Amino acid sequence: MRLDLSLYLVTDPGLCDGHGLVETVVAAVRGGVTLVQLRDKHASDAELIDQARRLKVALAGSGVPLIINDRLEVALAAEADGLHLGQDDGDVAAARTALGERALLGLSVQTHEQLARLDPGPLDYLGLGPVFATHSKHDHASPLGVDGLTSLVAASPLPAVAIGGLKAEHAGAVRSSGARGLAVISAICGQPDPEAAARAFFTRR
Repeated sequence: MRLDLSLYLVTDPGLCDGHGLVETVVAAVRGGVTLVQLRDKHASDAELIDQARRLKVALAGSGVPLIINDRLEVALAAEADGLHLGQDDGDVAAARTALGERALLGLSVQTHEQLARLDPGPLDYLGLGPVFATHSKHDHASPLGVDGLTSLVAASPLPAVAIGGLKAEHAGAVRSSGARGLAVISAICGQPDPEAAARAFFTRR
């Protein structure tokens, strides 16, 4: 499975509601999104499986992978392209065994201590952040800032995507940090024109 972290969209059910989940994602992909993570902390597994299947159909032929946040059983049932885990969301090695070698597997990392403890073997990439404070996740760790992000990227044994409060105007600084790309939620979801919002990340350097 191709891994391109350039612009990584994480969905939010409330923010996507205006245009609709599938419509938001399709528009964002037209604007340049390279990877999509389906994230909904409150949906049931059955609801999330249905959403994932509809997104898989919509993304067919685009080359853009669909990743499921946290829920291994949903990823397996929906035949998603991969899974993203938080620090407390399950065993990475067990997830790799269940998913198989072809699936993408990512892990969120906030500190150098977490980096030092991880086994990179089962993983394909890391999500580093939050870079800035964000309203999308209320229990996030202390913001890293660009300097903190740069330090974590330098120590990372894997390709890294930055996340947390990022907007198009941060694209140049994030790329200069060594991160492979930006993961965003509200900067695309809930915007009046998700396609234009995604495209803005490639016009700001």
